[in-house]
Amino acid sequence: MSTSTRLISVDVFRGLTIAAMILVNYPGSHQHNYAPLVHSHWNGITPADFIFPFFIFIVGVSIVLSFTKQLEAAKPRNEMVKKILSRSFKIYTIGFFLHYLPHFDFNKIDLFGVLQRIAIVFLVCALLFIYTNRKTQLAVLGGILLFYWISMSFISTPAFVAGTMEPGLNFASWFDLLFLPAKMFGDKGWNAEGIFSTFPAIASGITGMLAGRLLVSRKISENTLIWLFTAGILSIWAGSIWDWQFPINKKVWTSSFVLYTSGWASVVLAISLWLFDFRKYANNWIARAGIILGTNAIAVYVVADLFETLYKHTLIHDRVYQALTDVGLTAPNASLIWATISVSSCFLVALILYRKNIYIKL
Repeated sequence: MSTSTRLISVDVFRGLTIAAMILVNYPGSHQHNYAPLVHSHWNGITPADFIFPFFIFIVGVSIVLSFTKQLEAAKPRNEMVKKILSRSFKIYTIGFFLHYLPHFDFNKIDLFGVLQRIAIVFLVCALLFIYTNRKTQLAVLGGILLFYWISMSFISTPAFVAGTMEPGLNFASWFDLLFLPAKMFGDKGWNAEGIFSTFPAIASGITGMLAGRLLVSRKISENTLIWLFTAGILSIWAGSIWDWQFPINKKVWTSSFVLYTSGWASVVLAISLWLFDFRKYANNWIARAGIILGTNAIAVYVVADLFETLYKHTLIHDRVYQALTDVGLTAPNASLIWATISVSSCFLVALILYRKNIYIKL
């Protein structure tokens, strides 16, 4: 199987990840939700914590699949860089303005968020890919993970002793506050998508690039699946062992978190390749839904935020959730039903775009 043909598994992976992201981010009530759909409070990991790093991983894979074709076609690198900068700027800007809906109160500046982090990771990883080789990318990956571990575990500051890792009291938060005032980080005084923790997020993107390089370096075969699966298992083990000293933690995106989640992403990608590109199980409703969502993933995520703002501003959200509880549903079930409504709303938009062959490329 040649990678010149679009890999259905990548679209399915991306689309189902976006669906899961909407399901987790937009419940009926954040206070009443099923445990797997709630992020870990601090150390440790829940199913919800896998979603963002999975998407970052697939961003890395997509960079390789996209830019390999352009490099092989001898497209000038300066043109590629212009498009990379433009796309990153657009994604970042959209993420920035989404924070201010619906009132657009710019008295409070918020530079951080999911789309902003995706934009930065895409920018750095895309530039790394077109200007460096796999050996250099491996070195950058290892360097980031080790540097982040050392700084978080062994560097003291005037505010705390080395190795302190509490909410708002760790090296990442301290580093962020060196450059930005605490009021920029909201009531907590820190942000999970801050400056310093973006570096290991870039490492997550690089792991996806390395998986993508494996896909394009040879014809996709059973050996490719074995390599992806084996690399994933080894990464899971490494992250689990590192967790003993440097806890798996999404909020500050620890090095162990990178290895653990990237390992599982590699395993899921291998399974997806086997199911959808080898066995051709692409006509079932799950695969079709993933493809429809995955071909316009960023647009769908933006639509989800716009819908939620609309639903809450018009009180549709509150009225539907209250009605569900009034008819006797438990709060977690009502919350899950609303989250499913959010996903379905976005799917309908994605379906219209898909049927009209409209693919929004920022």
